Amino acid sequence: MPDEIQERAGVPVLVCDPAGPPVVTEQDALDLVGAAFLGAQVVAVPASRLDPRFFSLGTRFAGDVMQKFVNYRVRLAVVGDISAHLAESSALRALVHEANQGGQIWFVPDLDALDTRLRAAR
Repeated sequence: MPDEIQERAGVPVLVCDPAGPPVVTEQDALDLVGAAFLGAQVVAVPASRLDPRFFSLGTRFAGDVMQKFVNYRVRLAVVGDISAHLAESSALRALVHEANQGGQIWFVPDLDALDTRLRAAR
């Protein structure tokens, strides 16, 4: 399945294919933001597509990627099981907790959980 815009809980979401190209540069993140401008308000990226540096906060890659989405006012949902990364980093646990309190960046285990978040955010 290619990346495609789907209506989820009444919100247009760019659902990214788990087998799609990895997000390894800031330009890759900007490409997703650009794809969202075709009609999506949220980009749902499988955690498996994110370069491992995303989950190692010392690299600053996560901050750079998330800032791109914030700057362009496109919501980002990281979708998938990141428990192994969370077990290794209290800083990442704190970031995920803080992000999930807001409305711009979310970490969710699956698309059903994203749907629940989208319904609650209306």
